Order: sequence, then structure tokens, then C-alpha cells
Amino acid sequence: MSYQVLFNGRIHRYLIHHILAKKKFSQQGIIFPISASILDHIDDYQKVLQTYSHPLLDFIEWEETKDHNINVLNDTIDFYRYYDLTIQAEFLYDCVFDTIAHIIPRELSYLIKYDEFKRTIDDEFEMTDRLVALLIKFLDQNDGILSKIAREGEFSVLSEKEIKSIEKLYQKLFK
Repeated sequence: MSYQVLFNGRIHRYLIHHILAKKKFSQQGIIFPISASILDHIDDYQKVLQTYSHPLLDFIEWEETKDHNINVLNDTIDFYRYYDLTIQAEFLYDCVFDTIAHIIPRELSYLIKYDEFKRTIDDEFEMTDRLVALLIKFLDQNDGILSKIAREGEFSVLSEKEIKSIEKLYQKLFK
């Protein structure tokens, strides 16, 4: 994947979020998480971005500059004036639908489970919010089991029985 595709993809996602916010697609101050759907379908996204630009490469004369940018040598304005974005619009529509139908419910479910996990941990152990977040991150990364490094590091004050209890809670809520 080239730097240009990454850069254009980031600008593209920013523009999508910007337009959705300007059109008040979601409540003010809340970002509609369409990027999560786009990233879940990243291979399709890259193909969609390239459906128009890639075939044009044969018609664009360019050279690399000293600072690794691109200097276009021929007139290309007509290539970009009136082009068909049907494929891109359909992909965006699918991502909006996916976000509403899958991403948001999945995120809400995770947040509910996270809050319940945190409440239980707060009731049984004295841990800062940062430490609880780190605990969940470690458990997420290791399929619900606290690694030896975590046990000997940040969570060395926990007994084996406490760790098993935490792992069991995690499994109950998140698996």
C-alpha cells in the first residue's frame, strides 16, 4: 500500500466525518463512527478508492520531486471535473448501514460489559480507572487470561485466587 493511498484515505475519511457532522447526521459533539466500518472493510475501501484513480494513471504524466512529492506534467483537470462516484457512494451507504446495524450496537454492548466489569472490580478491589482499563486491555489481548508479565508487573499485588476470579468475570461478560 502506497503512502499516497494512506494519505488520501485519511483525507477521505476526514471529509466523510466532516460532511456527516455538517449535515447533522448525528447529535452535535458525537462522531458517527463510520471509520470503524470502513476499517472493517479496508480491502474493499482501498479498491473503491482506486476504481477511478488507478485507471487514470496511464494518462497522467508525472515526476517525483526532491522532497518525494509528485509534480504533474500534463493538464488533468478534465479527468476530475465530472466523474461518476456511484461505486464510492454505494460503498459509503453500505458503511453507514453497517455502522447503524452492527458497529454501534457492538460498541454499546462492549461499553455495557465494560461498565459492569469495572463496577464489579471497584466493589471487590481498589483499582484506579487507568488500572482497570489496563487490566481489560491485557485480558482482551490474551483471550481473557492475564499474562505472566502482567501478573508479575502491574498486577503483582493480586493473589492467584483474585486473578482467577477476575479472569472468570471477564469470561462471563466478554466471551
